[in-house]
Amino acid sequence: MNKYAKDYKINMDDDKKISVNETYLRTLEKRVDDLRTLIEVSSIISSTLDFNRLISLVMEKAKNVMNAEACSILLFNKHTNRLEFAYAISKEKSTASILKKTFSLELGQGVAGWVAQNLQTVIIEDVANDERFFKEIDRFSGFTTKSLIAVPLVGRGGLIGVAEILNPKDKPCFCHYDEELFSTLCRQITTAIENVKFYQESIEMEKVRQELEIASVLQKSFLPDSSVFKRGAIEVAAVNIPAEQVGGDIYDFLEPVEGKIGVFVGDVSGKGVSAAMYMAKIISDFRYKARLQEKPNVALGNLNDGLLKGPMGMFVTAVYIIIDVNTGVLSVSNGGHPPFLLIRDNKVEVIDIQGGPPLGIINTEYPVSSMSLNRGDRLLLITDGVFDAINRSGLRLGFDDLVDFISNLEDKNNLVDSIINYVNEYSEGTGRSDDLTLVELRYN
Repeated sequence: MNKYAKDYKINMDDDKKISVNETYLRTLEKRVDDLRTLIEVSSIISSTLDFNRLISLVMEKAKNVMNAEACSILLFNKHTNRLEFAYAISKEKSTASILKKTFSLELGQGVAGWVAQNLQTVIIEDVANDERFFKEIDRFSGFTTKSLIAVPLVGRGGLIGVAEILNPKDKPCFCHYDEELFSTLCRQITTAIENVKFYQESIEMEKVRQELEIASVLQKSFLPDSSVFKRGAIEVAAVNIPAEQVGGDIYDFLEPVEGKIGVFVGDVSGKGVSAAMYMAKIISDFRYKARLQEKPNVALGNLNDGLLKGPMGMFVTAVYIIIDVNTGVLSVSNGGHPPFLLIRDNKVEVIDIQGGPPLGIINTEYPVSSMSLNRGDRLLLITDGVFDAINRSGLRLGFDDLVDFISNLEDKNNLVDSIINYVNEYSEGTGRSDDLTLVELRYN
């Protein structure tokens, strides 16, 4: 016999009338209304990207269609590994505020915690007889939970949270049709939350991108207007490549007194916006303190004194050379920076002078060293990003390997370009791990 035979009968007379049981008819009408509600929820999801408004509208619809006393959503916080009340509706408006401020659940704690941990929907006809139920929430809020349905909200990235519907008004407990309906609503709720989160993340990423663009423009404005600087027989050229959109490497050229030029190279601790902002302060302070100062160690000492008052944990390694444009005689001071290279007669020599600690750490005096360049000599000053490059095997390039590469170059005329190509090939497929700066000084 057809399973619906008891709900209707067909009279095979001339009029061919169909008689339908009133209860069956009301059930069909209810399901049509439920379907209409699901369609309305779909419209709501596409109408707003405001999280609070969206959840409020959707959960109000869910509460009405389920004819329930209360409903709630708990979102999973990946940082704390707990479920936190994001939204709740009940007869008492204060309940939602109390829950959000007071309660969060561990995975496995209470019915919601169990659902989140096991990723399974549960329908409980009588919570008083279920050992998973966490009574403390009812005790604190004054609400009495009798029957509930709890559904895990699982998106593409895993657990999002748990939705609950509590206490049907028109019957003692929820039934399996209610579970099916609420689960369908929860799939839409999951989609809605994911859409809102994706939108919010996109907005945040765009803000960060704009801030980085501004920071990048500002940072570049602090570097010399041109990457090439000439005075007399001295020619200096620089290349600066940040690991990210902004970085912490510094270089500068200046003429502290007539007939001499200063070449400064530094590397601020860290990367990103904080390093870039600190770099801007350092280069501004350096230009002020190096003005009219012929001794590089004094300039570094004065700069160090100012940086000691800066942010904790921030420092800069630096090397500063002052050279006579006519004689090639130079003096140099080093604060924790890597050695520089002298290229003379196509041979490479590592110049590792006595130095002091990085600037911004302790109050100290910096030593000074002197040397003379011959016509045709070149100096290469670098930051550690040049030789700290990592290959796909996780191996670091290393300072000695960099020196060997330069020494074995047959054509050293395009030295800087050759080094950059070498570092890029070595680290291909890994991304740049640190800012990279090279400054070449030629005594022509």
